[in-house]
Amino acid sequence: MHRPREFRPRFVYGGREAVGAEPDRDRTAGVNEATGQRRTAAERLARVKAALGRRSIVLVGMMGSGKSSVGRRLAERLTMAFADADTAIETAAGMSIPEIFAQRGEAEFRLGERRVIARLLAEEPKVLATGGGAFMAEETRERIGESGVSVWLKADPDVLMRRVRKRSNRPLLKTADPDATLRKLLDERSPTYALADLTILSRDVPHEVIVEEIVVALDGHLSDEKAAGARAEVPRAPVAVRVPLGERAYDILIGPGLIDAAGERIAALRPGAACAIVTDSNVARTHLPRLEASLAAMGVRSASVVVPAGEGSKSYAAFERVCDAVIGAKMERGDLVVALGGGVVGDLAGFVAASVRRGMDFVQIPTSLLAQVDSSVGGKTGINSSFGKNLVGAFHQPSLVLADTGVLDTLPEREFRAGYAEVAKYGLIGDRDFWDWLEANRSAVFAGGDARTHAIRKSCEAKAAVVVRDEKEEGDRALLNLGHTFGHAYERIVAYDGARLVHGEAVAIGLCDAFRFSAKLGRCSGQDVVRVERHLEAAGLPTRASMIPGWNADSAAVLDAMAQDKKVKRGALTFILADGIGKSFIARGVAVEDVRAYLDDESSRGAR
Repeated sequence: MHRPREFRPRFVYGGREAVGAEPDRDRTAGVNEATGQRRTAAERLARVKAALGRRSIVLVGMMGSGKSSVGRRLAERLTMAFADADTAIETAAGMSIPEIFAQRGEAEFRLGERRVIARLLAEEPKVLATGGGAFMAEETRERIGESGVSVWLKADPDVLMRRVRKRSNRPLLKTADPDATLRKLLDERSPTYALADLTILSRDVPHEVIVEEIVVALDGHLSDEKAAGARAEVPRAPVAVRVPLGERAYDILIGPGLIDAAGERIAALRPGAACAIVTDSNVARTHLPRLEASLAAMGVRSASVVVPAGEGSKSYAAFERVCDAVIGAKMERGDLVVALGGGVVGDLAGFVAASVRRGMDFVQIPTSLLAQVDSSVGGKTGINSSFGKNLVGAFHQPSLVLADTGVLDTLPEREFRAGYAEVAKYGLIGDRDFWDWLEANRSAVFAGGDARTHAIRKSCEAKAAVVVRDEKEEGDRALLNLGHTFGHAYERIVAYDGARLVHGEAVAIGLCDAFRFSAKLGRCSGQDVVRVERHLEAAGLPTRASMIPGWNADSAAVLDAMAQDKKVKRGALTFILADGIGKSFIARGVAVEDVRAYLDDESSRGAR
């Protein structure tokens, strides 16, 4: 939740108190503590932009406080984009704000205002001027707190009234006594405005003066943030999600540094047990030494087996090799198999654990976003057959999942984007509020920090809830395959060639297919289809099979690949379709001709 912050020191301008920092009259920016030399204004601007990172600057306050005019100049000064929320609302609605109030009412306007601001905050960092009532909504304040730094432009009632009299399009001031109405609004709203990160007095001085005060105040605020972060050396306790499966219940721990703490966690989980670590060639270079050192520090004996990175390791040959390595390392039934890697390693190692000595316990340490939010949770393990993906395997729950969020910073960008498709899937299946949150916070999730942890936690909670209801996919658990019937078919057609298509990209295309196909069947609106496509496109993901490099498969080839899907029952195709965002359902016995017609339409679209 957004936390209030009072900015100091205080200075007096023109006989009035302004909360901020006094602008340097010589356009310098203070003293460099290391060199004793004065910093230039350009250095301060660069420091502010660097400290902002992916966050926006959000101007809040009453009508007439100068948010738009000051915001434009502030954006120019910082070479950032500028957006006016009121203008964006009018563009989206196709009418002016007074017309929206008159035709739809204030409640409808406020709903649209929340949605527009959420969308603007999810885009590139910018200076954003908000309407006078926007900051009153707790949901909007929370999103601003997650994605921006808020600045209250505080003005006296007389100043505000003098300014707003110049414009007659203020719906809230169309009363018998506009002056009294404005003062009443200011009294009501000021305590909430005061929750902003910074407060700057808006007064009748050149806009450049206010801009300079904001820049100086931002510099101090962001420097304080950095210092506070440097002081916070004690790591936060990881977030825990419980998967309550009776005697086989286990925890998913989410947070940074969990690989380094794995030895302690595993020793407490199974005192005296040894560990067979299964990992791949890429992860071994980056993270295996840390895990081995953590286990050794707790006196846990370990042996490691490294398989080639990529989908090719989910094979009979790799399964045989890893089983023999675990047995050869003299691992007993009471010892642990530890999966250190992405979804391929987790599926392979889990199947090994389910098979060797008729079943060993295992620990998942997922190192990709996709594995942390999906494949490491729920106990599905297995390898691929030449006939299709994951056709050989077992349900075998882990004993512990350690989702180290710090390792995601080392992921290639393509792999992180691919994992995000599985995150988005949970919102599309049954949690529209989570989907709305993702639309507003996608950039923050990609940037890391609390937003990323929140997205992983919500995904794990969603999957855990489904797994508890239907552990072996005899009912609701099939919903987790939204987009996968299409996606798995595409993966099979490209022969699991990761250079052309990775699993998360296939899922992203499949999610769009599921919504487009649902719309074609009359089950969901075109508006929801567009939202899904645009969101995944904004995340850098493909949305159509025609976007797969070298794609030339026709509908017959896709249908043939689908026929080997695990969800086929007695030859009938089962799809996960949707009545809308957050409203997915299991559609059994879907007519092949309907699927063929959809795929033919997609092929012709791709050819155009």
